[in-house]
Amino acid sequence: MRVMLGSGGFRTPERVAFLVEQMRSFFGSIEYLLFVPYALADYDAYLDVLHQRGLDAGYRILGIHQADDPVAAVRTAPGLYIGGGNTFRLLATLYQQQLLDPIRDRVHQGMPYLGISAGCNVACPTIRTTNDMPITSPPSLDALGLASFQVNPHYYHGETLLRRGEELIPHFGETRDERLKEYHEMNSLPIVGLWEGGILRIENNQILLLGTPARLFRRGQPCLDVEPGTDLTPYLQPGD
Repeated sequence: MRVMLGSGGFRTPERVAFLVEQMRSFFGSIEYLLFVPYALADYDAYLDVLHQRGLDAGYRILGIHQADDPVAAVRTAPGLYIGGGNTFRLLATLYQQQLLDPIRDRVHQGMPYLGISAGCNVACPTIRTTNDMPITSPPSLDALGLASFQVNPHYYHGETLLRRGEELIPHFGETRDERLKEYHEMNSLPIVGLWEGGILRIENNQILLLGTPARLFRRGQPCLDVEPGTDLTPYLQPGD
């Protein structure tokens, strides 16, 4: 199984170049990528943005919404790319189009999968660690389960500060760490808090962190900060 998960935030030239480098390494000389734009409302505009910002990495991109039969499109795609947006909308549409099982089957058969932001969330066992507002209700929070752990994309630690003129004022809302610790009050899977611009590559029975640091949250254990280049596999075993 080959899965690559990105936090998002690929907006600077340096971060775009890093994502492109990783995509070229991951997908190789693949014929085309089937792109799933369901996390946003305007699918065609989403494809345009991919091309304009270079997030296609030079690959031919086919939108799944342009296929007469989305399930058949997944079953024949050489590679899959699921983009960011609202995770609840994305998962609800995957259920509506009956795509969860076909995607899961194809990835286990060897089709490479790239998920960015919401696309990263739905690769997890559930979407319980998304940051998004539940603007719609999928039939379940259960997702693809390609990863054996949860990811919190766009992770950052510390308090949120608001700028008023030249002054920085505490927001006093919950920190991201507090929210993720709430998850572990009722759930046991480990979480990777993935910084903007960060990537996880899951292949050859290894979970490799690339690009940025990350923070690991494991139930009943202190948070663990890890640096890019770390093999996270020993920290994310089932039951930890």
